[in-house]
Amino acid sequence: MLDNRLIEALALVIREGGFDKAAKALYITQSAVSQRVKTLEEITGQVLVARTTPPRATFAGRKILKHYLQVKRLEDDLLGELKETEGKAFTTIALGVNADSIAFWVIDAVHPFLRENKALLKFRVDDQEQTHRMLKDGEVMGCISTLAKPIQGCRIEYLGRMNYRMVSTPAFAEKWFPKGITLKDAVRAPGLIFDRHDELLHKLLHQKFGDVPQELPAHYLPSVEKYGEFITLGHAYGSLPDQQSQTLLKTGRLIDLAPDCCVTAKLYWHCWNLKSQVLDELTRSLVRKAKSLLEA
Repeated sequence: MLDNRLIEALALVIREGGFDKAAKALYITQSAVSQRVKTLEEITGQVLVARTTPPRATFAGRKILKHYLQVKRLEDDLLGELKETEGKAFTTIALGVNADSIAFWVIDAVHPFLRENKALLKFRVDDQEQTHRMLKDGEVMGCISTLAKPIQGCRIEYLGRMNYRMVSTPAFAEKWFPKGITLKDAVRAPGLIFDRHDELLHKLLHQKFGDVPQELPAHYLPSVEKYGEFITLGHAYGSLPDQQSQTLLKTGRLIDLAPDCCVTAKLYWHCWNLKSQVLDELTRSLVRKAKSLLEA
């Protein structure tokens, strides 16, 4: 069996972002951390840490860390069953979640779980088409993703869907799309994109017009709250989920530029396939609330 002290040193080097920071977290010297990682590499016959700044786990290192975190999850559950409830320490769960889910429904979904469990949630935010990579690499225990196929060693639950529409203010549309949105005008008007992974605007334009240029004049704004505000201020057109746009459309502050177009993101919950009580309870809470907050 591998020595957990050695793997813990590896885990902290990656989590804390350096050997010196890992040493402070473990209350040992930096040389002792380096020696533990080196010993683990000699035992496994693999380079486990790329000595970059900050250090990053190699493929073999990620495999070992994923195994370590799964075993730790089971050990924490066991200790929780053996100890008195009041004396139980917090259990930590890392989650990969897309920004729109965080903004519009996930916090409501985890509220019942946090009320009943002594748990700390560590959210890692990325695009819904990218979060499953964190789960594959063992960085998180569960993720919300558009991936419909189960990840190896994980279980999957369908949550619901979020619909995205192409919107702008009436004044913006009058200025840039005086005769209704056309491809010619769309590739000249300033659009709004969340980040480099965001393809929603391109997908909506493709749905409306077919092939569209990959490069569009666009602002980049990776903030859910400010993203919607930026559009309502009339600086750009962009994609918004129904959860955010419905009220704005009803009050006339925004208009739907292409009512016949809608991009749907079907969301799935993926998590490690472990017999973990706390992970099971989190899954039930997420799935139950998602059914009431998202479209089926």
